[in-house]
This record gives sequence, structure tokens and C-alpha cells, in this order.
Amino acid sequence: MNFDSWRERFKEDIEYKSPQEIKEFQESLLREQLQYLKSNSRYYSRLFESNGIDVESIKHIEDLAKLPFTEKRDLQLCNNDFLCVPKEEIIDYITTSGTLGDPVTFGCTDGDLSRLAYNEAKSFACAGLGKGSVLQLMTTMDKRFMAGLAYFLGIRELGAGIIRVGNGIPELQWDTIKRLSPDSIMCVPSFILRLIEYAEEHGIDYRKSSVKKIIGIGEGLRNQNLELNLLGSRIHQKWPEVELYATYSSTEMGATFSECQYGAGGHVHPELIIVEIIGENNTPLPDGETGEVVITTLGVEGMPLLRFRTGDIAAKITERCRCGRYSYRLKPLLGRKNNMIKLKGTTLYPPAINDVLDNTPFVENYVVIVRDSSAGTDEVVVRIGTESNNPNLVKELKDRFRSRLRVAPIVELSTPDEIQRINFPAKSRKPIKFIDERQKE
Repeated sequence: MNFDSWRERFKEDIEYKSPQEIKEFQESLLREQLQYLKSNSRYYSRLFESNGIDVESIKHIEDLAKLPFTEKRDLQLCNNDFLCVPKEEIIDYITTSGTLGDPVTFGCTDGDLSRLAYNEAKSFACAGLGKGSVLQLMTTMDKRFMAGLAYFLGIRELGAGIIRVGNGIPELQWDTIKRLSPDSIMCVPSFILRLIEYAEEHGIDYRKSSVKKIIGIGEGLRNQNLELNLLGSRIHQKWPEVELYATYSSTEMGATFSECQYGAGGHVHPELIIVEIIGENNTPLPDGETGEVVITTLGVEGMPLLRFRTGDIAAKITERCRCGRYSYRLKPLLGRKNNMIKLKGTTLYPPAINDVLDNTPFVENYVVIVRDSSAGTDEVVVRIGTESNNPNLVKELKDRFRSRLRVAPIVELSTPDEIQRINFPAKSRKPIKFIDERQKE
């Protein structure tokens, strides 16, 4: 299961092969992965035995439906049992952010880091980067994050240059851009608005800077029609010279879905991951229908996962992309299954609420709180940090919500400092913008 030997089969990019060739290729990798799990994973060998599963019978992607799901709770309760190699072969330890519970630890072998580098190199190439490109990385490489390390390894694999600035500090970001002239930057998209605001306040002509591409992580830039959402539109209006690219990834999948220049969904790397979309009855949905993203990793040595439920809601796009790739793509995430909100009869996901708030100039920061109401429905409270003295501010914000979502949450005003403390509590690695206080059954 050494990834360096595994990748020898990828001399020709499988994404440009026919859908049938891609499927057959994935199935051959899947069969190898199942044998590996049976031989090396305490968790999965126990699962196969207790459920009477003969892995030899799983020959096609459709056969995955015969297997149980892996849940985040399984990883939390049996974390060490997922490890498939001796501990002395683990050279990097990573934990998930723990946004839905206790963090989970992942151990990566040298081969797993090679796989990460391969994945990110392909993803950056998909976004048009190559040898000679210079990427300014505005995300952390510490705090046990996989993402920052993966980006660094991918750029190194690609032969491009990277500037590891880290997150925040607009002054340092602009000083770096001025000194080193990167052509691309990678960050959480809403931070771009802070960069623009800082530039405007300090007389920086950002539209004539060296930056030509922005690669977004952690937040969506497009809606379900693949058009720029409010956040993406606002960035584009302010900075039309740059190309915007959205990505989707997670620690568990160890793979990235990156947009190409046509912005028509995140391309899968078929040699690294199999994706199923399941419905409310936990069975796979036809291509194009929206449901929960379930992933099976391929080529992972340390802690491979089989039918892992991500909790993310999306749909596949299977027609050939204009870039020439036949591999399927994922639409922008609709939200997380556990975070679905029913507000006054309307079904919402937090990204839709965030999109309105991110596009409202007088909102400096915010947190969305969902709790049970006395009527047995969801109550949504949006607390915003603002310095505005506008007496009609609450009404104006509610009108913005109604125009976009048809319904408006409760709006409460706070100072930016108060919201900042909520967004960034002690030991937090990601900003907390959504708090779910509902009593789950």
C-alpha cells in the first residue's frame, strides 16, 4: 500500500479518461483498499467479521451499498483501532477541528504525505498554477492542521513558489505582496474583504498589485447555479482583475475538490477518493440529486476510511467539463446535514445566512445562534458586531434577509470586540460563526 508505488499507475491523468475507464480504474483500487483494510485495520476487520461481509464480494462501486457507514462517532470512540500501520511508521499527527464534537487524531505515514502533496499539486494545477507561480499562503501550518501542511507540500510538488505568511494581519499580507509579488493568494474568502478594506484605508492600489488568482478555502464562492454568491460577487465587484477559485476538502478525505478556470464545480481526483451521495433513507441517490456526501479514501496507508459520512450536503455533476475532464464534480456545498434550520417554514443552511452577513458593509463580524423555540420550531438569532449608529440598522438587515431568504432571523447588536471573543475562544483553531443550542434527539 506504499503510495509512491501506487502513484506509478497515474502516469496518464485519469480525469481525462472516459467515465467507464474512470469507474473501472476506481474499482480496481477499491478492491485493493478493501484487502488492505481487512488485513491491517482492527476496526474494519472487526466490522467485516461481525457483519459477515466477504470483501471479495465487493467488486463494483455499486457494491459499496452493502457495507455499513463509518461515522464521526466511530472515529471518536475507536480512534486507535483505525490505524493500519505500526506507530513508528507515523511521522505526522493531525487532528480534526472538532466542530461537531471531540477532535479526532489522524496519523500520516511518509506515503500519506506524498499522497497529500500529489493531491494538492493536482488541485493547484487545476486552478492554473504551475512552475513559476508564487502562492501567498494565508492559513496556518501549525495547531495540528492538515490543510496548511498539505498546501505547502502540494506547491513544493508542483515546483511553484510559496510564501508562508499565515492567517490574519492585513498589514503584513500587503507588505508581503509588495515585497515578493505573488501571483496567487490562498485564504478564507471573507478575509479578502478585510484585505480590500485595509488597502482602501491605507491608499494601497490593490487592483494593480501582482495578485491575479484567489483560491478560497473553508467558505463557498458560488451558489447552486454555479454563479458567484453574494460574497463572491462582492469580491469580484471590488477586485475584478482577479480570478476566483473555490475548493472543498476535509481532513477525513485527505483530498481536495478544486474548481478549474470555468468555475463549474470542484473536480474529483478519482485515484484518491470515491464519492457517494446518499438520501434520507441512507441509500445512494442518482447522479445530480442533492444529498449527504459519503467518501471512501483510496491510497491512504495510516488511517483509510470506508464509506465515511461527512455530514456535508451536495450533488454530483457528471457531464464533461469544458476543461476536458470527464471526472465528476461536486456542486458547492449546500450546508451540513446536522446544521439544517427550519425557520418559519423555510429550510435553510448556515452558509445562506453567512452569505447575507458577509455581504453587508456595516456588519464587521457575527455569530449565528440556533435554539429551540417554545413553539417547537427553530429560533435563529444573529448577533452582529458593528460600530454603526444607524437607528434603522436592524430593519435594514432584516430586509436584506427577506430579499434573499424570504425570512428574517432575530437580530441583536453587539460590539465587534464582544463578537470577536465568541468567534475566537481559547484553543479554537477555526472561527466560531455558528452555535447550535438545540436539543438533539
